Amino acid sequence: MADRKRILVVDDDPDLLDLLQMDLAHHGYDTLTASNGKDALRIAMAEKLDLILLDVMMPNLDGYHVAQEITDKLGHKAPTIIIITGRDTTREKGIVLLSGAHEAIQKPFLMEKLRERVAAALDCKP
Repeated sequence: MADRKRILVVDDDPDLLDLLQMDLAHHGYDTLTASNGKDALRIAMAEKLDLILLDVMMPNLDGYHVAQEITDKLGHKAPTIIIITGRDTTREKGIVLLSGAHEAIQKPFLMEKLRERVAAALDCKP
């Protein structure tokens, strides 16, 4: 049996954090959570992760800075990062890519679509 993919879910909204964690776990992923940027960065440096779902607007350290810090420190060993944000993802495409994130998903989103994007991102990860 293949190893389960490990996903760090980061959001300061506790309800969304719980929803994402439960849904992804139900669909076969091992999930860890963080509710702010500093904790996300600490976990990302300490754990072997396959993917990070990362909110942008959070206390302590915003998602773009977290993504950039992770990709700068881990280089090619960094997990795939998907930004989740209430901001206009079309307008922020440049900053998403500059941060080292793979892509962005705009809130609100359908869970089915999020799972499809997660699966696609994990499939292209070596």
